[in-house]
Amino acid sequence: MSGSLLPSERFEENARAALADPVLHGALARATELFGERRSGALAQVPEWEALRERARVIKAETLAQLDVHLERLEANLVRAGAVVHWARDGQEACRIVEGIARESGARRLVKSKSMTTEEIGLNHALEQAEGQDREPVETDLGEWIIQLAGETPSHIIVPAIHKTKAQIAELFVEKLAVEHTDDAAELTRTARRILREHFAQADLGISGVNFAVAETGTLLVLENEGNARMTTTLPRVHVAMMGIEKVIPRLSDLALFLRLLPRSGTGQHLTSYQSLLTGVKRSPEDEGPEALHVVLLDNGRSAMLKTEVTRQSLACIRCGACLNACPVYREVGGHAYGSVYPGPIGAVITPQLSGLAKAGKLPFASSLCGACRDVCPVKIDLPQLLLHLRSEVVEGGRMPHARDRVERGLEGFIERVTFRLWRHAVSGPRRYRAASYFARFVPHALLTRFGPLGTWSAGREAPRLARRSFRELWKARP
Repeated sequence: MSGSLLPSERFEENARAALADPVLHGALARATELFGERRSGALAQVPEWEALRERARVIKAETLAQLDVHLERLEANLVRAGAVVHWARDGQEACRIVEGIARESGARRLVKSKSMTTEEIGLNHALEQAEGQDREPVETDLGEWIIQLAGETPSHIIVPAIHKTKAQIAELFVEKLAVEHTDDAAELTRTARRILREHFAQADLGISGVNFAVAETGTLLVLENEGNARMTTTLPRVHVAMMGIEKVIPRLSDLALFLRLLPRSGTGQHLTSYQSLLTGVKRSPEDEGPEALHVVLLDNGRSAMLKTEVTRQSLACIRCGACLNACPVYREVGGHAYGSVYPGPIGAVITPQLSGLAKAGKLPFASSLCGACRDVCPVKIDLPQLLLHLRSEVVEGGRMPHARDRVERGLEGFIERVTFRLWRHAVSGPRRYRAASYFARFVPHALLTRFGPLGTWSAGREAPRLARRSFRELWKARP
């Protein structure tokens, strides 16, 4: 999240390009509909779902209210189990810490399981560019490996390559791996498995994310479906776990609750195929696990979110991706349009707080405020409230010069000002409103939707036509 001009600053351009991509639309529609159906089926078997959501909300709220206490307890128990704990104020410091661990341990071959936190700080690129090292990790999650080969960033929190079709993946394998072309998904998977196993066999340092960290025991939980994260965290002699400070939960017993919520919300599963509970290092040569465990606790702007009750709930997110699958905006434009590793509704509230409103102030406006994201969130984050809060900060801070310039200059600005003044006059009283509605019926539809705010709104959607008779008139004329 660095650079003079972030892609998120060009959200409008990115979205228009995505809307014109029929292949992307097809891939998004199939994947999000499938996840939505699976989620509905999984939730239908849990009648107490709403009670579980409320309990999870309370646990996260109480934990975040005393985050410093839980983090200190987590650190003490991690150290007691043999781990080395590192505190990173920002992404650059976190990258330097991992670079140092790789250098001091003499690691040459690095493997990595899926981690949105490491994507957030650009860890792969930092390791690749580190002076005298050239140690870019090999992504071992199938979706992450595909986008690594393609030189892209994730398009979804759970399914990084959701925007890719099978045909595109087949072409990518031919280009990057020099294998014969095949459209057989099983054969493509076997190719990936064969190549990735070679990396696992030679790796001496593994990097993972953390789904939950238990303060009570110093235990790290990593959830997955492919088995690659378990090999990443147990086969190499050194394991580096990168986690945002918000991933801590107080008690081991709390995991039972979140293990019921996260898989069902994310992939529609009752439980993921692998749940790796990692506590410390191995005690003897016969044990599984790493000889050294390093845990990096990343802030990178998270402490600032704790300041108000509204923004604090951003940190309650458990990264299930359900809000993306339900969001009508994400389902149309995909993840890359957001210009952030966190797309969709949760990305529209997290990215501006991590990168700053000056760089990502357009993202809170990338929402219809329909509330679908709030309805599916397993920890009941009020995303519409967060979006509105950030929008108000953008406007009050004068960070929307593009909008102000548009309404202050030229013919378009004049028409927009006049349109809003007429609208304000028309809705200021019932008689004015009825009169305006009556005369608007006789204005050509094309004229109404061509100029002013409706012109911009209808550029990407079909504006409904005004009815010839109002609801009041129809009600009075009823038999």
